[in-house]
Amino acid sequence: MKFEAEEIKKAVLSGIMVIIVLYCYKNLMLDDLNRREQHANETIAAVSGPLSKAKEQISKTMALQESAPTDNQTLEQIKALIPQGEPITWFPPRIVDFFKRQGFDKITPPRKGTESLDPNLPGFKKITWSIDLQRTEFVQLGIAIAGLENEEPLLEITGVQIDESSDNLQFQHATMSVTTLVRDDKR
Repeated sequence: MKFEAEEIKKAVLSGIMVIIVLYCYKNLMLDDLNRREQHANETIAAVSGPLSKAKEQISKTMALQESAPTDNQTLEQIKALIPQGEPITWFPPRIVDFFKRQGFDKITPPRKGTESLDPNLPGFKKITWSIDLQRTEFVQLGIAIAGLENEEPLLEITGVQIDESSDNLQFQHATMSVTTLVRDDKR
């Protein structure tokens, strides 16, 4: 079977057309589709980071909303434990009365130290106080410290220093550093 010149031209021309169509399809359509797909993947990757952070923030917010009633109740309990007024007016007499009830006869009223805002409780601050007990026995002091921590839940004993008394070896001189939580009325 012989091909005529006209049929050969048609076959060659058809072959060239197929090559041109495949070339155009690859370069014009597939490359453009690949670029669009790559751009879409980059956009998805760029959005997925902030989206995951937003989902995480939403879950934190929902957890806060669920715990809000309990937290508000705790906050109201803390507020109820703190007397009204400036701490300098109610804290020293309260501590002096406590130690007198514990049998201490020589107590210097607490001296106010530093103040700092409590980062975990907005609207509250911590005040450090220094308490001097002139004549104390070691066992009596230990019992008083345990009683003070139980009676004053917003008070934290941060340090105790005990020195021997030079005039009477039976008694010691104790200095305590305590921190208490108070309202920050400036906020």
